[in-house]
Formats: sequence, structure tokens, C-alpha cells
Amino acid sequence: MFPILLFGFFVGIASIPILLRIATSFGLYVIVHECEAHVYTLFGKVIGTIDEPGLHLPISKFGLGALLVPFFGKRHVVSTALRQHYLRGQMVNSEEGTPMGVGLWYEMEVNDPVAYLFINTNPEGSLQANVASSAISTLSNLEMDKMLEDRHSLSRTVRATVSPLSEKWGYRLGSVYIRKVFFTDVQMVHNITDKVVKRLIQVTSAMKQDGENRVGLIKSETAKEVSQKMAEAGAMRPDIVGKMLNEIGKTDPEILESVLEVMEVEKLLNSRAEVSIIPRGANVMFNLNGGGKSGGTQYVQAEN
Repeated sequence: MFPILLFGFFVGIASIPILLRIATSFGLYVIVHECEAHVYTLFGKVIGTIDEPGLHLPISKFGLGALLVPFFGKRHVVSTALRQHYLRGQMVNSEEGTPMGVGLWYEMEVNDPVAYLFINTNPEGSLQANVASSAISTLSNLEMDKMLEDRHSLSRTVRATVSPLSEKWGYRLGSVYIRKVFFTDVQMVHNITDKVVKRLIQVTSAMKQDGENRVGLIKSETAKEVSQKMAEAGAMRPDIVGKMLNEIGKTDPEILESVLEVMEVEKLLNSRAEVSIIPRGANVMFNLNGGGKSGGTQYVQAEN
């Protein structure tokens, strides 16, 4: 008895996957995954859609007609996950006639599985062509500066143009971004690079010259102020010396006379002139030129 029960247990365990496969083939139940939708058709007509994740019984949703789907209909599995695409090298011409290449990045997801399956035979290709044509019509004949700088606003314009038509095909268009704008003519790229380099050199030299001019102006203003202060100091010196000599002369005339003699001797020494000393009372005749000067020689009569 026990071996029979054990054999029946193993047979039952082994038959479970077979029974589940048969139930799946006849559409008795279905498992819907995340970002997935199941569309049921019977005799060429859509009878319903299941897009909620989990385990479902089609017969409870569509009635007894769900049992005929495996024989006279079809179950379509549609992915509703977010998809990303990148279109490279879309050719446009700027207002100046410059050939430009544009790279477009956009997102898309299925929001109407029925329209996605039956309205357009190739919705992804149609959406891609629509995005490309809308980008070309939006960017063509624009100024080069605007094409290079206003990519965000231009991306929104492309999305607004494509979104109504994509929704008819069962798609919801997400973000659209003009990722790259580039020149297709290599020679033009070299010419622009040369112009940019020359302009940078010109701006750098102008900045350097301006800096040197500012430094020179500061130096000249500083030198002017220093010379003014020195002139003021030089002008004040005689006044101060004269006042001090007057005070010395009032208090002690002998000291004043000695100071004047010392100053006279200092001037003679600084002038490096030749000095000839003549004894007082000597009967000597000499030629007086220029107030006692002859050839840079000073004649001084000695005291007794």
C-alpha cells in the first residue's frame, strides 16, 4: 500500500508542470509582468486588454470567449517599458548655408497597446522618422548662434510638434533633447579653429597692452606725487633753516658767524676749487676776473 501511495505522490508532483502548461495553452490563466500589457483578439476583433501586473484569469474578465482565444484568436504581449533612442548625424543647413549635423536623443513608451498594434504597422520607425523630420524642419534656416546656444528651447519645440501624432500611434513621447550640433565640413572646422585661435591671441595681446598701460599710468601718477612731495619738502627746507639761523643770531651772534663760516668752507670744499692763500699786507698784484676768480682759483687773504 505504501509503495503505491509513494508512486502516486511522485506522479502527482511530476504532472503539475504539465497541467500548468496545458492550462496556459488553453488560456485558463496568465501572468502579466511589470511594464507589460496583454491584448486579446478573437475573430479579428479586440476583446480586451490586461495591463496590471500579477496573476489573472481571462475567463473572469472576458467571459467564455476567452476559452476560444487559443483556437480562433491571439494573445499579443506588448512591452510598455520606457525606451530610449538616439538619432545620429541628421543633416540641416543654417541660415548662412552652413551644413550642420545634429544628434537627437528621445524617450518613448507605449501608452495605448491597441493603437500600437493595429493603427501603424511600424510605429517605432514612423516615430523615429517623425522626430527626425520635425527636428530638420525646426532647425533648418536658423542662425548658427541660435542653433548652438538655444538647444533646450528647440528641443521643446520638436517635442511639441511630434507628441500629438505619436499619441495617435499609441506612443507617449518623453524627453527630447538636441544633444549634439557639429560641423560636417572638415575644412570649415579648421577655418573656424584658426579664427578662434587668432581672436584669442588678439584678445590676449589687447589685455596685456591694457595691463601695461594701467601699470604705466600708476607709475607715472606715483612719480608725480613723489616729485610734488619732494618739491614741497625742498621748498620748506630754506624757510626752516632761515628761521633757525635767525633764532641763533638773536640769541648768540658769534655762533651764527661760526656757522656761516663753516657753511662757506663746506661750499668751497664741495666746489673742488683751487684756493690760494695770500698773507695779509702782502704787496702782491693779481688779475681779478669775475669777482676775485681766475680760472676757477679762489684767492683768500690770510689773517695775521
